[in-house]
Amino acid sequence: MTHAAQPPLIDPFARPITYLRVSVTDRCDFRCVYCMAEHMQFLPKAELLTLEELDRLCSAFVGLGVRKLRITGGEPLVRRGIMGFFQQMSRHLGEGLDELTLTTNGSQLGRFASQLVDCGVRRVNVSLDTLDAGKFAEITRWGRLPQVLDGIKAAQAAGLRVKINAVALKGVNDSELFDLVKWCGDEGHDLTFIEVMPMGDLGNEDRLDQYWPLTDLRAQLAERFTLIDLAERSGGPARYVRLQETGQKIGFITPLTHNFCESCNRVRLTCTGELYMCLGQEDRADLRAPLRKSEEDAPLREAIRAAIARKPKGHDFDYSRQAVAGQMSRHMSHTGG
Repeated sequence: MTHAAQPPLIDPFARPITYLRVSVTDRCDFRCVYCMAEHMQFLPKAELLTLEELDRLCSAFVGLGVRKLRITGGEPLVRRGIMGFFQQMSRHLGEGLDELTLTTNGSQLGRFASQLVDCGVRRVNVSLDTLDAGKFAEITRWGRLPQVLDGIKAAQAAGLRVKINAVALKGVNDSELFDLVKWCGDEGHDLTFIEVMPMGDLGNEDRLDQYWPLTDLRAQLAERFTLIDLAERSGGPARYVRLQETGQKIGFITPLTHNFCESCNRVRLTCTGELYMCLGQEDRADLRAPLRKSEEDAPLREAIRAAIARKPKGHDFDYSRQAVAGQMSRHMSHTGG
């Protein structure tokens, strides 16, 4: 049976799985406080799938109906040879795959923006939580804001559409809400705010102290702007509004204040070949074993289907009662943003 003849992936709740997020590395040139410990123990390189193996896995998913492929990390652009991987993945565009994209911290966009466009990438998500250089250094620990802003400019110059993802952090960037909105409006970037999620044991970083519910953020926006709810859905977690006064589109990803699981169309593949059917559950499937056991793709496809058959209805994240429930022990960088 050819890839084209394969039945699509449907989970137990009749949701088609059409979106794959792939972490190509757990490494990053930043150490963001909500994503990594400052002194991370990264995986031995021998444990990572090769780029050729990642190609084969992603191609299997495309053959099973995945139409959107997002490359993540860690920071995906720090992996050696990553442009070759993007080039290989671009062969699926128009041949089952509708979109090839990535989420990045922006630090390497100055080097790779033009090459990404050549590989068929048309838009990127850039994680940027503050426009204050001092705060940026505190949040990222190792990052430099000017390098990221220059990378964003390079992406725009190359023709990439840039969406800014900002994690809402109480006591950190809550005072910059309108500065971020204005900057994105002036630069022509869409903006999505994300509630901080209980992922990983980060030592001194207290998730409850960081948590800024987007209901509060939205209420502050509504004091200054007229918010028009948009019916737009990407199958993903974001809910969108348009600011009537500026025309900007603002997204809200609210895993804590609003469970967004009912339309989930995605799964996450780690750089070691583990498939997480839900970001907020520990259940995972090992795809590395069937990948390496046979050069035939049939066993791999069977393993993928068996994993999708275990996809849960939703996650269990909860910050109510002044306690963190549903906390995941793995770091965000391990699963892939």
